[in-house]
Amino acid sequence: MSYFAKVQDGLVTGVMSASQSVIDSGLFGDPSIWVQTSYNTYGNVHYAPSPPAEPMTPDGGVALRGNYAAIGYTYDSVNNVFYAPCPGPGYTLNISTWLWDPPTGG
Repeated sequence: MSYFAKVQDGLVTGVMSASQSVIDSGLFGDPSIWVQTSYNTYGNVHYAPSPPAEPMTPDGGVALRGNYAAIGYTYDSVNNVFYAPCPGPGYTLNISTWLWDPPTGG
């Protein structure tokens, strides 16, 4: 099984586990609104699956679309990535990790 994000107007409105053939069947609407996401991708790095109590370990795998999608995330179709909403004023989106860098003092 894979994970797919339902994307409407660039915003993730749902995420589910399904096979590509189920998405392609149209059972959950137009297949073009579903974009595959990887539960093992965070900060544009692919991590090995690990038990909940253990830290995530990069495994050298191919990161898929920047981050695992969640409801409220943005899907940037130009860069083909998912990223979280901005956490607050002054944060800057890091386009290497697709995570938000905190404001710097000044």
